[in-house]
Amino acid sequence: MGREGENKAAAALEQAGMSIIARNIRFNSGEIDLVALDGETMVFVEVKSWTAYGFEDLRFGINPKKQRRIIETAKNFLSSHREYNCMALRFDVVFISPETTTHLTAAFTEEV
Repeated sequence: MGREGENKAAAALEQAGMSIIARNIRFNSGEIDLVALDGETMVFVEVKSWTAYGFEDLRFGINPKKQRRIIETAKNFLSSHREYNCMALRFDVVFISPETTTHLTAAFTEEV
């Protein structure tokens, strides 16, 4: 459900008024599924498509190690896209299950 989940997440974010500016950003530090603009805020989005686990298990998929990898990848993205350096930053998670799509705004934070 990987690509399908990302497409569902992107559609949900766009329906909420956000603009998707990049998908599947990869650096040595890791990967970010979606990068979006929410007004004047740059949003780095992790998409979790789980059919076997519930929403309550999300903490296992977005543990501190995964958060650090996402944050480091965001730093690399910003280093190569300096036009976004003055924007506020946010790290969101979109949880896709067979029943629902849940958008967790500011799911974790870090100074970048």
